Amino acid sequence: MSQVLHTTDATFEADVLKSDLPVLVDFWAPWCGPCKMIAPVLDELAPAFDGKAKIVKINVDENQGVAAQYGVRSIPTLLLVKNGQVVGTQVGALPKGQLAAFINQHL
Repeated sequence: MSQVLHTTDATFEADVLKSDLPVLVDFWAPWCGPCKMIAPVLDELAPAFDGKAKIVKINVDENQGVAAQYGVRSIPTLLLVKNGQVVGTQVGALPKGQLAAFINQHL
C-alpha cells in the first residue's frame, strides 16, 4: 500500500499546512506524462521519509483552489511546506536521487 496521501482543496489545510512534519506536495493530473513518471518515485520515497516528512498528492483538475492559491501553472509542481510555509519549489519531474535531496535539504 502506498504511503503517499491524497489531499483536496477541502482537506489541504489539515493535511499539509497544519502538519507537524514537512510535507512534499505533488500537484498532478491524470493526463500529465511527467506526473506519471514521478508517481512511482514518490511511492518509493514515502517509506524512506516515514516519520520525517509526508508526501501528499493533489489532483489539480479536481482541486483548482489550492493550485491557484500557490500559483501552480505547470505540472508536476512540487512544493515543500514546513510549518505552513512553502520552503521549496520544484517544477518538473526529477530523478529519485534529486527528489530525495530536495526533501532532505529542508528537514
